[in-house]
Amino acid sequence: MNIKVLVATHKNYDMPNDGAYLPVFVGNAIHPENNPGFQGDDVGENISLKNKNYNELTAIYWAWKNLDADAMGLVHYRRYLVDNSKKGSGFDKILSEQNLNELLNSYDVILPKKRNYYIESNFSHYIHAHHEEPLNITKNVIKKCYPDYIEAYDSVMNRTSAHMFNMFIMKKVYFDQYSEWMFDILGKVEDKLDISEYDTYEARVYGFISELLLDVWLEVNHPKSIEVPFKFMEKQNWFIKGGSFLKRKLF
Repeated sequence: MNIKVLVATHKNYDMPNDGAYLPVFVGNAIHPENNPGFQGDDVGENISLKNKNYNELTAIYWAWKNLDADAMGLVHYRRYLVDNSKKGSGFDKILSEQNLNELLNSYDVILPKKRNYYIESNFSHYIHAHHEEPLNITKNVIKKCYPDYIEAYDSVMNRTSAHMFNMFIMKKVYFDQYSEWMFDILGKVEDKLDISEYDTYEARVYGFISELLLDVWLEVNHPKSIEVPFKFMEKQNWFIKGGSFLKRKLF
């Protein structure tokens, strides 16, 4: 298969030496001077100028509108899908083009293992970290425009785990279907949501919402999927992350 896995990045960084991976500099229309030579997300039909609100989704939109491949997906410059049976560390463990072909011969979608919150639902986790209004508007948009998805939406919001980070690899037919559905919903939410008083972090709202939309779409469309581990390329301070999680939950 011709597989293109976008590596979303906003700065210079080491990249995999594998033909399946395509580094994409997100927000290139905003800061082209910072691009060290990666593919920009502002070529052809694009939403690169919306990167401050859509995060890595500007790379997904660019691929949806401009790339032709048998399968497409996205990882991050410091977060990859991996095979833990491989020896070594770092890029030695990421899924190679051969690994991806083998998986996609049997599955339609490759996903990261779910992230578990244990003590709270996806909805409560979101509103403890972000404004609640965007999720309420999203639910109303789905109820009005995609009523067949509202039961799945409620189910996903009540769960305590989700496929996060907007990371996935899909055969093209599913990638196209998911992208059309997701960007239509986000566009309608954008029309109704006033973010003029949001700070820089909360202004990334459409990227945050989309992380939960993926499982809603999967719930309804049932592509044959497989979960694989994911790996951070940089050291994570889980003590600080855990403390922040509990602080949001309790206070």
